[in-house]
Amino acid sequence: MPPQSSVLDAALAKYFGFSGFRGGQREVLQALLDGHSAMAIFPTGSGKSLCYQLAATQLPHLTLLISPLLALMRDQLAFLQAKGIAAATIDSTQSRDEAQQVMSDVRAGCIKVLMVSVERLKNERFRRFIAEVPLSLLVVDEAHCISEWGHNFRPDYLKLPQYRAQLNIPQVLLLTATATPTVMQDMARRFAIAPEHITVTGFYRPNLHLHVRAMAQADKNTALLQLLARTPGAACVVYVTQQHTAEILATRLQAQGIAAAAYHAGLDSTLREQIQDDFMNGTTPVIVATIAFGMGIDKGNIRQVIHYDLPKSVENYSQEIGRAGRDGETSLCTLLGNRDGLHVLENFVYGDTPQLASIEHVLQRIRNEAQNGQWEMTLHGLSADSNVRQLPLKTLLVYLEVQGLLQAQYSYYSEYRFQLLEEEDTLLAHFKDERREFVAALLAHSKLGRSWYSFDFESFLQAFPGQRQRAVTALEFMDERGWLTLETKQMTEVYAVSDAAFDVASLAASLHAQFQAREDSELARLQQMLVLFETETCLSYALASYFGDTAAPAQCGHCLVCRGKPARLPAAPALPALTADNLQTALAGLTEKLGHVPAPHLAACFLCGITLPLLTKLRASRIAGFGQLAAYPFAEVRAYC
Repeated sequence: MPPQSSVLDAALAKYFGFSGFRGGQREVLQALLDGHSAMAIFPTGSGKSLCYQLAATQLPHLTLLISPLLALMRDQLAFLQAKGIAAATIDSTQSRDEAQQVMSDVRAGCIKVLMVSVERLKNERFRRFIAEVPLSLLVVDEAHCISEWGHNFRPDYLKLPQYRAQLNIPQVLLLTATATPTVMQDMARRFAIAPEHITVTGFYRPNLHLHVRAMAQADKNTALLQLLARTPGAACVVYVTQQHTAEILATRLQAQGIAAAAYHAGLDSTLREQIQDDFMNGTTPVIVATIAFGMGIDKGNIRQVIHYDLPKSVENYSQEIGRAGRDGETSLCTLLGNRDGLHVLENFVYGDTPQLASIEHVLQRIRNEAQNGQWEMTLHGLSADSNVRQLPLKTLLVYLEVQGLLQAQYSYYSEYRFQLLEEEDTLLAHFKDERREFVAALLAHSKLGRSWYSFDFESFLQAFPGQRQRAVTALEFMDERGWLTLETKQMTEVYAVSDAAFDVASLAASLHAQFQAREDSELARLQQMLVLFETETCLSYALASYFGDTAAPAQCGHCLVCRGKPARLPAAPALPALTADNLQTALAGLTEKLGHVPAPHLAACFLCGITLPLLTKLRASRIAGFGQLAAYPFAEVRAYC
């Protein structure tokens, strides 16, 4: 047994009060303490977080955790603080003073774990701050987000290897509950993690009873009430696809005397927090939720997870059922299955595939706007101009980086404004000689509105060429001292362009093909999910096999397949045939708003309820006809248009 084992056991008892490790935890910790980077693929609720939490207490410097959700960070922060481990977060909800205090504590070495979102690393102020702090470990939670072939790809995660190199972080720990063998290989390659330092504990959980009950849409409400009656008063989560379904279903359950609440991203954040708190303390035992609910929810006694609608993927299904039965007690996971909502899920995929013309627009802007080997853009502006959603637009830019055409240089806020907390003369009195003159110049190049100054970079840089960074540093310094309040917005991304003479048409065609391959992959993922739910072998084993776990028993004995009841999901009811008259009527409002007949792709997005930047700008959701054909296959609607 390695010599650190006794140290690990002592630390486990000291901080967490546990007498032994769960499966896989010791191996991951041992790799980290031996100086290696590592990856932990553990099922939801199996103790992934303890791997970084305990490692942080044993490593000499700061552990930086990248987490995708604020709620997740808050839960982990409260847990660490309760265990006496110094942890903090920097997030968008904090006041200036709160963020400054955290930064001061980190600089002083008082914090062992700092939690931030991946977007925080795009902030030049934060990067300058964290670059001055000694770091021992970078932890990437929900690390499957870094893989294009994962179910929740986030382009900003692709920058993490680059940030790690810039910040000289010696070790990395990747954590996820849902990664197929392909995704694991992709993650390991990007962070150079050796195979012997990848720990997979298996996906099978014997206390989860997995049922797929095939039924018509009209029968679901009765089946839902029957299921909830099996665990009266117990904690249950009912997953649906769309926000309005959550609202309708929660209202129906309330009418039946069931304490239920809807939870989705469209609710006010304060209300969402209240609903989550009521669920955690048992006041509201039943939550009807979209996928916005669940990450970071560590409630041990959830007795049922019910999928009223199809999940978005096998990975989503695995994550969502994984929230049941974390206390080890038997819990029921039921899918009320048919194919009615399949086209809605497919439409989410189609909306993230930019059109060839949109890709050409982006490339043409790079060619036209690049100066001295550099190109600047704001994501919101480029998204609006090109009619590409921000997520696929980020993906497009990452593709160009991978091809070597672009290289991300830095980001800066193009808009700085400040409010003086002292009189100008008092502020200037803090400085002497040349520094005083420089601060006076900052004020002179700032336009005063009612109470806020807007800093004019253009006029300032004409007077002080090359001193942009000094101006930003000075404003930040005065903000930290409490002499003014600084606000920044309009993030501008700066890229180096290796060759501004590239062929737009051929490159656009290549990139469009790449997006098309992703679209095909995502659509195939939906079909894989249907195959899983109609499996004729043990459902628990089939699910484990999807994630490369061959150690699960071939028969769990308690899924409906093992009980001789494999599912056959009913097809969606036949829809009325599309006609030119119907389409023309449904598109009348959009045509009037545009002043011309919409192009086929735009028309199909409107009719199927798929948002695009142009439709958002037109407030299309308020126009009659929006989403009228959401139940139809998008490809069929587009072809007909």
